[in-house]
Amino acid sequence: MGSKDYDKELQDKIPDFKEKEEEIPSAGSFDISSATSAVTIHGWKQILGIISVAVIVIGSWELLVRIFNVPTFVLPSPSAIIRALILSLPNIYTDFLFTLAELVSGYVIGASIGLILAALLIQVPFLEKIITPYILLLITTPTIALVPLLMLRFGFNIGPRIMAVALAVGPMVMINSVTGFRRTDLAKVALAKSYGASTSQIFLKIRFPLALPMINVGLLVGGIFGLITAVGSDMVGGKMGLGNKLSYYGSLARMDAFFGVIILVAATGISIWILISWIGRKWASWKE
Repeated sequence: MGSKDYDKELQDKIPDFKEKEEEIPSAGSFDISSATSAVTIHGWKQILGIISVAVIVIGSWELLVRIFNVPTFVLPSPSAIIRALILSLPNIYTDFLFTLAELVSGYVIGASIGLILAALLIQVPFLEKIITPYILLLITTPTIALVPLLMLRFGFNIGPRIMAVALAVGPMVMINSVTGFRRTDLAKVALAKSYGASTSQIFLKIRFPLALPMINVGLLVGGIFGLITAVGSDMVGGKMGLGNKLSYYGSLARMDAFFGVIILVAATGISIWILISWIGRKWASWKE
């Protein structure tokens, strides 16, 4: 065997220590982490494009409504909606604060319970098999349908609405957090154990930091679901909240004020999305 053949054979047997791109398993249908980065605006061209689309859509809407003389109770014009929203602000200000209070309270409770359950399930896999069917039941059951039952049991105050929001937020945070904890590279965990790291140290120093992007996705989805549940709960029962105003204006066919409240709800949802996405980028800045 020549020296060249021997060198080639030896080279083939030497392991390759080049760093390979780590394959991250898919997080399932709830993995919308790419959407959190898609909302980031880069450059004046993107800003100009967004504004141009808004001007075209709103301008066409206004023009068509005026040309065909569409009645306000059928489809109000954007100018009529904005006018009604400004005039209605003194009347819906208290309702907005009421809905915001139930949303924030239910969100904090639900997100905290969901995150704690996710940390517990990842440490005790057997417990996951017991709890998972009930979590799936909560996800597939419309939380708004539980509001009348909660109100009959706990009264027609803000308490049942906070419970409904918490029930909507908790499962979303838990599922995405568990997914994030499972995406941890097992090689890092094994290396930490070889150095004598405890279970709590592995969780706090390895699992939790690496799971932050998916935890942020859970908080983001939970915030939107919580807002929908809060407005729906206001529509089901009670005399306060933005949902109650939607039912009130809808019953009077005041569609300009009705759409004005919808704009307020949409603006709240967009604010939640932007805020949690910004916090997520700060949390997971290492990912960039």
